[in-house]
Amino acid sequence: METWDAIRARRNVRQYTGQPIAREDLERICEAGRRSPSAGNWQPWNFVVVTDRAQLIELAKEPEDARQRDWLMLDIGQATAIMMLAAADLGIGSGHSAVTDQQQAQRVLGFPGGYFAVFMIGLGYPADRPLRPLARPNRRPLDEVVHWDHW
Repeated sequence: METWDAIRARRNVRQYTGQPIAREDLERICEAGRRSPSAGNWQPWNFVVVTDRAQLIELAKEPEDARQRDWLMLDIGQATAIMMLAAADLGIGSGHSAVTDQQQAQRVLGFPGGYFAVFMIGLGYPADRPLRPLARPNRRPLDEVVHWDHW
């Protein structure tokens, strides 16, 4: 599937068939996460891939007491990532940064009170080289980032 088609086809799926996902596909999904943009190349993530049905059932029992701001940041982060992915599909480079000075952002952008700026995405055509897959990204090794069924 092409990137733009994948972006348009992606949706939250709540019911699944019993067909297991091939390990190589799970590794590719984790590799995408490992290659995600990271502020200051911090790479704070670790991924735990759970394939055991009993563990999945236990995880589903987690209470839903997440605060509204947590959901907001998650949604904005997802929108930022998808927009950057769509830009890459068009050969347009991107770089994101957090907005730390809300007063400055409000003064420059003019958004109304009660709103705040979270991220900025710089967009443009790369001056040094066109976008293409990186053979060796500056990322922690996959086996250091991904944990199978438990940490």
